[in-house]
Amino acid sequence: MNFTIDAELDATGLRCPLPLLKAKQALSKLNSGQCLKVLATDSGSVRDFQAFADLSDNTLLLSETHEQHYIYVLQKA
Repeated sequence: MNFTIDAELDATGLRCPLPLLKAKQALSKLNSGQCLKVLATDSGSVRDFQAFADLSDNTLLLSETHEQHYIYVLQKA
């Protein structure tokens, strides 16, 4: 998958629901079509980010796990 990262958010060490709340704030500063990369360590964020994408017009382009880190890329609607 090919996309450009326009902003990054380091949410490592934050517990649910803070990674998603901070991601929503960061997305609000982006233009439509831009992408936000989020790095998190809370395992609950996997469910949160998928549910957020399902309930919003934003697209979850990437959801990966690397050891204890969770990486997401959201595209703003």
